[in-house]
Amino acid sequence: METRNEGRSTSGSRSGRSKGGPGRGSSGSGSAQSEGGPGSGSAPHAIEGARRTVGERPFAILILDDEPGVVESISFALGDDYRVFPSTDPRQALAVLEREEIALVIVDNVMPGMSGVAFLERALEVRPEAVRMMITGQADINAVIRAINDGRIYRYIAKPWEPDDLRLDVKRALETYALAREKARLAEALALANEQLRAENLFLQRELQHKYSFKNIIGESPAMQQVFDVMDKVAKTDATVLITGETGTGKDLVARAIHNAGSRARARFVAQNCGALPETLLESELFGHKRGAFTGAHADKKGLFELANGGSIFLDEIGETEPGMQVRLLRVLQDGEFRPLGSSETRRVDVRVIAATNADLRRAVEEDRFREALFYRLRVVELELPPLRERREDIPALAHHFLEQACAKMERGIKGFSNEAMDRLVAHRWSGNVRELENEIQRVVALADDEQAVHADMLSTEVRGAPLSAQGGDPAAGAGEGEANLNRAVDALKKQMIRQALSKEDSKTAAAARLGIPRQSLQKMMKRLDLSD
Repeated sequence: METRNEGRSTSGSRSGRSKGGPGRGSSGSGSAQSEGGPGSGSAPHAIEGARRTVGERPFAILILDDEPGVVESISFALGDDYRVFPSTDPRQALAVLEREEIALVIVDNVMPGMSGVAFLERALEVRPEAVRMMITGQADINAVIRAINDGRIYRYIAKPWEPDDLRLDVKRALETYALAREKARLAEALALANEQLRAENLFLQRELQHKYSFKNIIGESPAMQQVFDVMDKVAKTDATVLITGETGTGKDLVARAIHNAGSRARARFVAQNCGALPETLLESELFGHKRGAFTGAHADKKGLFELANGGSIFLDEIGETEPGMQVRLLRVLQDGEFRPLGSSETRRVDVRVIAATNADLRRAVEEDRFREALFYRLRVVELELPPLRERREDIPALAHHFLEQACAKMERGIKGFSNEAMDRLVAHRWSGNVRELENEIQRVVALADDEQAVHADMLSTEVRGAPLSAQGGDPAAGAGEGEANLNRAVDALKKQMIRQALSKEDSKTAAAARLGIPRQSLQKMMKRLDLSD
């Protein structure tokens, strides 16, 4: 039989020590308390109950014993601090267990119809997170052992019990329950956070692969089409690649694109500028070190080769390495082996090496400044990036791309370039290549006011006013011998670019889009340059 009154319940008759009730210092019996919460109308207990977070209901305790007096005695001892659900019927107790969020189950071992061990086994199935305690006498020691093994009880209460001891055991059991629930909550939150991080990481990987894909490397010129053709072929292999070209031509962009287009795209891509560190620090950065290997090495550190295992490593400015480092790099390329600084242990890695340089490595080999064996190991496939001045037809598309990026970052509304401004951009020599062009556009956007388009007077003095002769000769194909006039050179280049665009597209609108200018501007330009449809 079970009765409840807002956390204070009675069950059965009031009896003192039947079936091993409270011992010395106990009232031996007691009635259920009236509504009013802990401590209402009774002397405070020496042992305070386990507390939950403010605003939450007190812990719920299920008490099961076939003796009503025992149930009532335990209810009296615990009723001030907890919501007590007393019962003398195992079937009713199981129903309470399924219905209520029971935190603690206290059950007698010897009961007719269902033993305490059997009930705890059922309770473990219904509410596995609840803490289980058993009331038992000394003669029940074998049953207690079985309960510990099968019912997984937290503690047993020996008859007779002391009320304060009982309250202390219950408090500790409920604190254990609370810690287990909090641990489960944190584990669930951690699992959710890990899943979110995994999803975000996958998204970022896809974004990164999209950003550093072939289609995001701008270039319609024949020189760049040759580069794309080699990139497409080499990306499908694990061949070592040596990327050469002047500073600012985008060697790092090409290296990432090759990695992202290959079979190692899901693994790590790490990069290191070999000219940025002295030899000892570069060795530590690439191969790692053991604690105490040098002053300041306070802990073991993994190198980039180990971190990139299964993926790719990009060694920029490889021509700046010292002879000792070249020997170590040669061993990694030949055998896939290296030793961290201060370690005698050889480690093996599977890493694709992509190197880059703006130096003439052939001359460095001839002058004994670069190891010939390493040069040929790196140069399995050589990919030479053309300078911007050799692919001027790509400048308009690049300029519009950088303008769009800069405006989005700086929240500006500039939409394009005036004809004169684009003429100046196309005619400039760009010794710093694509990087210099990007910096020029960023400078223009940063200093712009409310202009709708980039005008020539917004460009830097170097780009705006450098004479053609100072740029190393005529940059435009088709300019005649001695034509040092800037306007003529630009017009010749415009004609070439317009003819190329019209030959590749089906309409003037598409050709204008390829050139990065409005259709009306294309028509006016064709009329001025005396170009037929």
